[in-house]
Amino acid sequence: MIISGGGTAGHIHPAVAIAEQFVDVYPDAEVLFVGAKGKMEMKKIPEYGYKIKGLWISGIQRRLTLSNLLFPVKLIASMFGAARSISEFKPDVVVGTGGFASGPLVKVAAMKKIPTLIQEQNSVAGLTNKWLARTVDTVCVAYKNMDKYFPKQKIRNTGNPLRRSIGKDLTASNVARKELAMNEGQATLLVVGGSLGSQRINELIADKLEFFKHQKVQVLWQCGAIYYERYEHLADDVVRVKDYIDNMNQAYSAADIIISRAGAIAVSELCQVGKPVIFIPSPNVAEDHQYKNARSIEDERAAIVLRENELDAFESVFSKLLNDKHHQEELSRSIKSMARTDAAEKIVKELQNIMQ
Repeated sequence: MIISGGGTAGHIHPAVAIAEQFVDVYPDAEVLFVGAKGKMEMKKIPEYGYKIKGLWISGIQRRLTLSNLLFPVKLIASMFGAARSISEFKPDVVVGTGGFASGPLVKVAAMKKIPTLIQEQNSVAGLTNKWLARTVDTVCVAYKNMDKYFPKQKIRNTGNPLRRSIGKDLTASNVARKELAMNEGQATLLVVGGSLGSQRINELIADKLEFFKHQKVQVLWQCGAIYYERYEHLADDVVRVKDYIDNMNQAYSAADIIISRAGAIAVSELCQVGKPVIFIPSPNVAEDHQYKNARSIEDERAAIVLRENELDAFESVFSKLLNDKHHQEELSRSIKSMARTDAAEKIVKELQNIMQ
């Protein structure tokens, strides 16, 4: 199998989850990842033990840039690079989970009549997957009503695949805090603004550190690599500032309350984890899909959603949740009930179907 997905953890982690399940079903299988040169998948995928090749490709910016002018050249070059990888590796099946590199790879595979499948994480389809939809064999989705983006006969609602480790065998909160050199008995807030970080959430947390300290709350804060130098000086004995958290299970275990963006994979992971969540969806995404992702959870009384233009109410909302253990337990129970744990298994069954 060749599998491609990258740019953010939201594309990388589903790809890893599918690869894990594929190797379980086919223990002798060879798996090759294809990513975009210079993007985070080129570093992260080898950490999972898989080989990866990079294509010279990037997305289209919303403003006129040199990168946009180079896009046609990059696309042609990446199509040739994808064709070379496919000819050398000779895959039985090719999978795309979104991101720049998956476009040329899956398109070339489909042109060569190799079985192809794409997986869309969000309630609003990404540009790459929309471009690929009519040429692939199967489209796996996690939300209803996706036939507005994809041919209805190709759609399979499988849910979002999660890495094996996520939400499994969570340790006791005090144990995880001890491992993180945090105060074992103190209420703990985990902040994750997506794998690349969130400027607005970072600004909020930096502004509220004294408030958290007054509330006797310690903070484990993933701010993102590009923001780390700006915020690392704020770390102290009750605030841990991280550019990226590799061991998310440990972080989830330590947390009493989680603040998060609402990308589809983040939402799916947090359902599996089953902790009280305040979602702050990004407004800077296509068709406001992060808000729609978050609302689908809030509508089941399983999370709290605060839009960026509602953050004046943050202290009131947070204090109320912090001091209401019954509400915390209700949110935990409800969000956990929404977890879908068999998505990777269903997707690999679809791969088996198209390989026959």
